[in-house]
Amino acid sequence: MTIQELCSALSGGRLDARFRELYGFGEREYLRQRARYLSAAEHFSRLCPECSDVRVFSASGRAEIGGNHTDHQHGCVLAAAVDLDIIALADFTDDGFIRIFSEDCEPCEVDLSALEMRESERGTSAALIRGIAAQFAAMGTEIGGFTAYVSSDVLIGSGLSSSAAFETLIGTMIDLGCNEGRSGAINIARAGQFAETQYFGKASGLMDQTVSAVGGFVAIDFADPSEPVITPVRFDFTGAGYSLCITDTKGSHADLVDEYSAIPTEMRTVAACFGAEYLRDVDEDEFYARLPELREKCSDRAILRAAHFFAESRRAELEGEALVGGDLEEFFRLVNESGDSSAELLQNLVPAGVSEKQELPLAIMLSKRVLGGCGAVRVHGGGFAGTIQAFVPTYLAETYAEEMDRVFGLGACRIMTIRPVGGTEITL
Repeated sequence: MTIQELCSALSGGRLDARFRELYGFGEREYLRQRARYLSAAEHFSRLCPECSDVRVFSASGRAEIGGNHTDHQHGCVLAAAVDLDIIALADFTDDGFIRIFSEDCEPCEVDLSALEMRESERGTSAALIRGIAAQFAAMGTEIGGFTAYVSSDVLIGSGLSSSAAFETLIGTMIDLGCNEGRSGAINIARAGQFAETQYFGKASGLMDQTVSAVGGFVAIDFADPSEPVITPVRFDFTGAGYSLCITDTKGSHADLVDEYSAIPTEMRTVAACFGAEYLRDVDEDEFYARLPELREKCSDRAILRAAHFFAESRRAELEGEALVGGDLEEFFRLVNESGDSSAELLQNLVPAGVSEKQELPLAIMLSKRVLGGCGAVRVHGGGFAGTIQAFVPTYLAETYAEEMDRVFGLGACRIMTIRPVGGTEITL
């Protein structure tokens, strides 16, 4: 379509049905998305004034619903795509370059004839793009150039995996734009994880990319990380009268690398006592039977974190089963239990040695007070700083958000819906 056709469709509301699928219900949200897309179209038209066939793509952030710190031990998780996304307007070219522009970041350009990892690009968007293209090429997938203007609602540091959303966006554009969609969501996710770990330089499981690429509620079993078992979970929280609320407590992630890396490291030290690399391969009953021996080789904290893994991986499976069976009360019980386990066993709410700044426990305490026994609340993501999640009755959602904003700052709490689709192209 031409940029004029796109703008006409946006202004006339002809994309509202698609917006309903991606962003939930509500006229106010449709108006906001129209304005957002029109703004992106204006920037794109200045970037590519001669483009006669603009294509529009979207990839979402994700929320970890169950399975806190289980994926890196080959456990089970329950996660969902959310209505915050990254969009791109793209002009596909035959010059062999991918060029990305946005309002908030410096432009980047990647030459598709040179896909080797570059140490100088570590930690940059160019590294992710080059790594994704390299993985697609290694899979025998057609790759090609494009120029794109990108706009993101998935804020960096929000705990909703902006990196996975960006990786899925790039992978989706390559797959749909150059390969007619033949690679599919799982290979897009794998390409994103490969780029993040090998080119970008950040350890990453496959959960974030998988959820962003597949969309909806998904239960994932990482027993074999190269072939994760992905099971869609069908449940309509909006129809059930609940909203997912994510609150950014504004705690700093600076200097937390050691805290995050200590969790998988300590879990692996326990696994090693049983001749295994990951806790998934350790018998839980034998683990408890050998606790006295383990205490001579591992710290008590490592043992507690291993105990969290065993229960949490099983809990993630049960949460999915509860939703499939429509048992919302049991689901909320399990989510609350997960939150207690993260606090008491995993111990990822407060960095070691910190006594004054305890944003996550404060947010959870406040959430429980507002919820009054309804719904559920737990830490979201890696922990130590950042975000919590709560399932809030829809009639209470605005009140809940206002109270969280009052304490943690305007805009700290976002009321979300579950997005049923993954990386996608938006057409007229």
